[in-house]
Amino acid sequence: MSKRSGTVIVNNIKLPINASYKEAFSVAESRLKKIGIKPRAESCAIFRRSVDARRKSDIKFVYSVACLCENIPDEKRLLAEGMSLVGEEKIDFKFGTSALSAPPVIVGSGPAGLFAALMLAENGYNPTLIERGGSVEERRAAVERLKAYRILDPETNIQFGAGGAGTFSDGKLVTRVNDPLVSCVLNRFIEFGAPEEISLVAKPHIGTDILSVIVEKMLRRIEELGGRVLYNTKFLSAVHSGGAVSAVKTSRGILPAGAVILAIGHSARDTYETLISEGFSVVAKDMSVGMRIEHRAEDIDKAMYGDFAGHPALGHAEYTLSYNTKARGVYTFCMCPGGEVVAAASEEGGVVVNGMSENARDKENSNSAVVVSVRKEDYGATPLSAIEFQRKIERGAFRAGGSDYSAPIITVGDLYSGELKAEPKRVLPSYMSGGVRLARPEEYLPGFVTEGIKGALYDFDKKIKGFGAADALLTGAETRTSAPVRILRDKDTHLAIGFINLYPAGEGAGYAGGITSASIDGIKTALCLMREFSPILK
Repeated sequence: MSKRSGTVIVNNIKLPINASYKEAFSVAESRLKKIGIKPRAESCAIFRRSVDARRKSDIKFVYSVACLCENIPDEKRLLAEGMSLVGEEKIDFKFGTSALSAPPVIVGSGPAGLFAALMLAENGYNPTLIERGGSVEERRAAVERLKAYRILDPETNIQFGAGGAGTFSDGKLVTRVNDPLVSCVLNRFIEFGAPEEISLVAKPHIGTDILSVIVEKMLRRIEELGGRVLYNTKFLSAVHSGGAVSAVKTSRGILPAGAVILAIGHSARDTYETLISEGFSVVAKDMSVGMRIEHRAEDIDKAMYGDFAGHPALGHAEYTLSYNTKARGVYTFCMCPGGEVVAAASEEGGVVVNGMSENARDKENSNSAVVVSVRKEDYGATPLSAIEFQRKIERGAFRAGGSDYSAPIITVGDLYSGELKAEPKRVLPSYMSGGVRLARPEEYLPGFVTEGIKGALYDFDKKIKGFGAADALLTGAETRTSAPVRILRDKDTHLAIGFINLYPAGEGAGYAGGITSASIDGIKTALCLMREFSPILK
């Protein structure tokens, strides 16, 4: 049997939270030697670390340790011993021979558009990246203006602008996608200034404060490499004939385009409507809606960590919870420990909430979305009815909040009693510095959503004591968990159905769900374009 060299991951090393990395390395080396593998001297490194808090009296860190090794046996033997072999992290570059009539245009600077533009810029394609919203600095000003004066800018806000919606969220990089490009994305974030620990922990996050700086650096790199970045430039339509796009119409005029990547984000409803009216293949998809729940961070920490709550090695506790009714699922989403609930509206007359935290995660409350699955048949199963379903909820939340972008809130106790009398006292609302109003969720949410949340909170309280406490706070409405539609594309080429040079990408196209998966999809879409077209000579 042939043996080889490579990197072996030794998994499931459980140690006390005060243990050092060296102790994890020692355990890994010992396990490897037992099966005849000798790691190279001082070659071990932490590959991943998570928290096992199932026994609150004995909380552990669970490590996966990577070691460079010689004489590695068959992979089946490694798997039997709880180990795995790391494959090469390699991006296969292939350049096509078709000439571009003009630089490619990328629509949207969220994770998919940003990573696609960076990939193309680094390989000589001189892309033009257009963004309907403003720069990071303009976005900060717009967010503060909404908070202080209740004036919403429908083009520059938490959803639209440099970096996309993720820039003003927790910067969570957790993904269910099992793809070798995950580590590539993490390493690129580190290259542009993210903490190195994001490549180690099981639930990596960057934080809004750091992520916004990283986005600015990535955009500058694109320009340094010959690309263009145009802010406040809204995509209006594609100029095309026979499936070939030759230009895009924008709010700042017509831009020639040899190819187009549509990375529009999940909130570009007007763009969806344009694409539908122009005959693009767009279908409705399932979604989830609900509210944000807030607890005091110290309460969640105590419930999950017991006497270890507040230990500096642990940070604030995180959770992921799910519950199934007989008809549909209810789950927590986008959990922000030590964070805040933020105003995420992008259309006038609507209230939308999201969660955000900075890198330190040092705010008083922890929050997460509690959302209920919505099936296509719940709203009519057409793309336009999917969009209208979300809008109706957001407009209802706007009215319930007082029609000034205040958000409707209710305590868990009042949700169960059906009354509306408990003003927040111990758990104080973080939304817009307390810009909230008591309101029943039935004023804006479908009945099946409210009932689903009631059942889930009862179940979640069994899993995390106090989760369903009477003074826990619910804020509405959470509607932007994912795109309501999918722009159909070819599985292998990523080309939109009926087109030869237009590529839908990312979360807005319905092919990703979060920063990491959208970034991966952006990279893969750029590679599809590169396989067809040759670089532009400088």
